[in-house]
Amino acid sequence: MRLAVLCCSTIALLLLSSVVPASDYRISVVDPNRVVEQSPQYEAARAALQREVEDRERILREQQDQISALQGRLEREGALMSESEIQRLQNDIRSRTRKLKYARDEFQEDFALRQNELRTKLALQVREVIVEVAKEEKIDLVISEGLVYFSPRIDISEQVIERLKQEFVEK
Repeated sequence: MRLAVLCCSTIALLLLSSVVPASDYRISVVDPNRVVEQSPQYEAARAALQREVEDRERILREQQDQISALQGRLEREGALMSESEIQRLQNDIRSRTRKLKYARDEFQEDFALRQNELRTKLALQVREVIVEVAKEEKIDLVISEGLVYFSPRIDISEQVIERLKQEFVEK
């Protein structure tokens, strides 16, 4: 029992002797949403993603227009068509509708995947810049999420945004 108390006391003394006074720490905050939304990398990624999806969206719209045209034809001319023509047209409409649904689902999956790729790439860039700024400013701790309140005095978001802008121009 005495040995356990002695060991615990020794460990506590060692831990307390290695603690640096709070006044020696530099703590800062980064608003990750603000950094991402105000970075030129975000705008460039958003524009690139928009360009990537425009062609596929146009193709999907054209396919939907073709289906609508076939449905209109069936409604207008259905009374004049033979049973086999009506059946063939209905099968064509069903087949095209099914293919369109699969194409839309695939498009949405690809879009979400690409969006996640871009978000991950940007998050890595932001993290690297935060680490650079923290090292340059000799900041010991940077907190980014789950904050209730922070003083603007310790917010380094603007510095991170400026560094991201510099890196974007340099590329």
